[in-house]
Amino acid sequence: MALTREQMAQRVAREMQDGFYVNLGIGIPTLVANYIPEGMEVMLQSENGLLGMGPFPTEETIDADMINAGKQTVTARIGASIFSSAESFAMIRGGHVDLTVLGAFEVDVHGNIASWMIPGKLVKGMGGAMDLVAGAENIIVIMTHASKDGESKLLSQCSLPLTGANCIKRVLTDLAYLEIENGAFVLKERAPGVSVEEIVSKTAGKLIVPDHVPEMHFQ
Repeated sequence: MALTREQMAQRVAREMQDGFYVNLGIGIPTLVANYIPEGMEVMLQSENGLLGMGPFPTEETIDADMINAGKQTVTARIGASIFSSAESFAMIRGGHVDLTVLGAFEVDVHGNIASWMIPGKLVKGMGGAMDLVAGAENIIVIMTHASKDGESKLLSQCSLPLTGANCIKRVLTDLAYLEIENGAFVLKERAPGVSVEEIVSKTAGKLIVPDHVPEMHFQ
């Protein structure tokens, strides 16, 4: 069975390390904030100028003025800092973010990512994604493996306008966790109950399948 949005966020949260500064992109990546392991010190950065984001608020703790880059209301943890977006992007461009988690429309075997535009549809611009893929070496992409029509989003070559080139090394989809190495996707883990055959059939780019592909486990 394909992973839920919450399970995808849980799996990515396992990649956190103590002391990390982490930027969470718009969409599913924002859910990762709710699954950071207890006792682990991670500072979440939002490109609109907040370092030290906490989980999403409850009705009792909501503050309409406290938002992330996707305009969702968030909380600030003890020790948080609020600053201008110019300082926030200086942090990103200076390489001071340890891990970036982004959504995408397409990723290909060369590590290219297309995440900001579908031709013919109204878009407001690339936003901070261009800076995030250029300024971070450690990026995880969260996305669905295929479109609603069943078309693969893991390609030999991206067909949509690129956000960044040769910058993606890890991809988590609703079916699998993969790494990009030497012009191919390498299957590392599969979602519970999802067969290797299904992943192969829905991956358009070159895919390397090891002899043993473990299932992900969730509590």
